[in-house]
Amino acid sequence: MSNRSSLYTLLLIAPLAWGGLLLLTRFVPPYAPPAFVGFFLILSVALTSTCTPVAYFIGRRVFSSQRYRSTVRHAMRQGALISLVVVLNLILRALHSWNVFMAIVILAAAVLLEVLSLARK
Repeated sequence: MSNRSSLYTLLLIAPLAWGGLLLLTRFVPPYAPPAFVGFFLILSVALTSTCTPVAYFIGRRVFSSQRYRSTVRHAMRQGALISLVVVLNLILRALHSWNVFMAIVILAAAVLLEVLSLARK
C-alpha cells in the first residue's frame, strides 16, 4: 500500500471511529465491563487514525533532512504510541489509580520506545 493510499484510508477511518465512539457513549450505558472495553478500543482506533496523519505531516515539514525520512510506518508507530499513552492514562483514571508519577512513567516509556526504534535505524 502506498503512502498516499494509507493516509487516505486513515483519514477515512478517523471520522468513522469518532462517530462510532459518539454512538457508543450515547446509546450504551457504562455499567458493564464490555462497555468500557469497547470504549477504550474504539478510542484507541480513533486516536491512532487521527494522530498518524498529523505525525506524518509534521515529520515531513519539520524534519525534512536526509537523516530522518518520515514514512507512514513511522507515523503509524508514533500515532499508536500517542494513543497508547492517552488510553493507558484514561484507563488508570477510570480505575481511580491515576497519579502524576504514573503518567510520567507511561510517557517516559513511550519516549524510550521511540528513541530505541529510531536508534535501530
